[in-house]
Formats: sequence, structure tokens, C-alpha cells
Amino acid sequence: MEAPLEEIEFLARSQNRVEVLRLVAAEPRTRQELATATGASQATLGRILEDFADRSWVSKEDRRHAATATGELVADGISGLISVLETEQKLRPLVAYLPTEEFGFDLRHLADATVTVPTRTRPSAPLQQVRTAIEGADTLRAFSHTLNEQTLSTVHEQVTGGDYAFEAVLSRSALEALAADASLWSQVRELSRRSNATIRVSEGEIPVAALIADGTVSLLVRDEHGILRASLSTDSAAVREWATDRFDRYWERANPFSPLDFN
Repeated sequence: MEAPLEEIEFLARSQNRVEVLRLVAAEPRTRQELATATGASQATLGRILEDFADRSWVSKEDRRHAATATGELVADGISGLISVLETEQKLRPLVAYLPTEEFGFDLRHLADATVTVPTRTRPSAPLQQVRTAIEGADTLRAFSHTLNEQTLSTVHEQVTGGDYAFEAVLSRSALEALAADASLWSQVRELSRRSNATIRVSEGEIPVAALIADGTVSLLVRDEHGILRASLSTDSAAVREWATDRFDRYWERANPFSPLDFN
């Protein structure tokens, strides 16, 4: 019997092995169906299925190959490992900037997240991704240590243009930065007068910049110098639950906003 790591190596050396095991774990397949799905030759499939049969991962009945109970176990495990590594590769360029100590969810829940990074031709791509999420929603809740010009402008347009509902908890330092710019502060003041917008002030720091647009959560990832490195957008229920809970906690502890407090 081979050691577990040797079995992992056996599977990892061939994408066809992984795909065949995952396919027969999903439902019984004929060899022709496997050939169509994988593009592998009949000779290759014959060797793979023979190796799997030797390990009792696959059985055959009426020309169809199906995963055994232990084959399904291995297929589930290798699929989970692949998902973890895909998520790790997606997050690897950002791991130095992610405030993971603030995340109340497993990073596996970012597996389906859309990661948008700035490029030379699209330096504002992360903010554009956030703007798209905001414009496509009916409600927006946010908690953040900063509010950039593009996001504020989008929120202002949505709130003043219809029934869009906006609630935000901003750190005092974020509001002080906005107050230093007459044009931005004018938009903040107008938001404060709207019945469909409410801003509250957090006296403590907010280490994460997050927006909840309907069911979509967007996280803005910045480095130690405040430079935007990426935006992560996800519909994960676990991430949404974390973001909603964190928003509620900040909201309860925050104070009502008044522009007069920042004169």
C-alpha cells in the first residue's frame, strides 16, 4: 500500500486522472463518455481505470464505470485540495495586505471571489468594480476607514437620483479627510440631509473597508501606505454574514453624524 503523499503524487501527475475520478464520482460513465469529456485516448483511459480499479476507487457495471465509496472520498478530497490551491493562488499577490485577523470567515469562502487589481492601462479597475456593484444594487451599507472620491461620487449619484438606501459607518479620520476637500464635503453634507442616507461616526479605527451592495460584499485592500492594491467582490453567504454582523456592531457603537462637528 502506497503512502498518502505518494497517492496524491499519483493523482497530481496527471490531470486526466483527476478529471476521470471526479467525473465517475459525479455519476457512472462509459469509457466513451469519459473520452468525450476529457479528450483522453482510449488507451490512456484504460490505464487510468485499471489503476483506479487496483485501488478499489472505481467499479464497473454494464459498461459504466462508477466511483466506489472510497473513490468518492478521494475525489472529494482532491477537489477540495484543488479549490484551496486555486484560492491561494488568487490571494497570493495580496496576502501581505489582507487584514485576515479581522476576517471572521474561512478564506475558503473567497474561492469564487472576483479579484480586481489595478493595471497600467486600467489603474482604477478595482474602484470601477466597486462602482459597478454599487450601481447594480438598491441598498448599500458600508464601514470603512476611508471613502475615496470615486465611491463617494457614485453613492451621491445613486442616493440623490432615486430611492437608493445608503447607510455607512466611517471613522472620524475618514470624515476629517473628506472635510478637507470642499467639493467632497459638499457631497457628504448633501447626503446627510437625505432621508434615504444615514452616516454614523466611529471614534475608533475601522481596519477594514467593506461595502455590502444588496447581497454582494466588496472589500478594498490597501497597503501600509494607503495605496489601493485590489478589490475583492463575492456573493458568499459566509462573507456576507460576517460583513453584516461587523456592520451592525460598528453601527451600534458609532455616533450620529453632523457636519458641524467637523468645522
